[in-house]
Amino acid sequence: MSTPDRLVEATRELLWERGYVGTSPRAIQQQAGVGQGSMYHHFAGKPDLALAALVRTAAELREAAGSVLDGPGSAYERISAYLLRERDVLRGCPVGRLTMDPEIVKSGELRAPVEETIAWLRARLTGIVQEGLDAGEFRPGLVPEEIAATVVATVQGGYVLARASGSPAAFDSAVRGLLALLAPGTPTT
Repeated sequence: MSTPDRLVEATRELLWERGYVGTSPRAIQQQAGVGQGSMYHHFAGKPDLALAALVRTAAELREAAGSVLDGPGSAYERISAYLLRERDVLRGCPVGRLTMDPEIVKSGELRAPVEETIAWLRARLTGIVQEGLDAGEFRPGLVPEEIAATVVATVQGGYVLARASGSPAAFDSAVRGLLALLAPGTPTT
């Protein structure tokens, strides 16, 4: 792996574990096994390196989610596959967790990959819900944008619940609850 790649990968890992504020240039250098000169030869500083790491993490997340959401099956089956896909629940979302980091939120440049990824996911889910409505799979009256927001909120909130309890059971429970509400044939109240 090249030095810039080692630096980006180290930064990705540290951002996921510690957030931006808790990730120092020294920690990045130690994790990557490079010296200060190498880091600043390839990147202007911590913000530049963090941006490269965020862009890569966001791209990987979109690729992983897209492979499930664009896969075979009905709208419900694809949403279910997305919700039930393998995740490291107790670590949380490597992108969503950064919305809690004040330095990421304050920086439009660092926040952009996070915002773009969440917007992409919501748009993709909105389209799938609309497909399900058009096919008569979901009950009439569902608002695709609201269901997409609910799916994203369930995943992100499920991470929080799991981390707070120290168990993935809370995440799994939230996912099962949402899938039960979305299941074709679920009566309206």
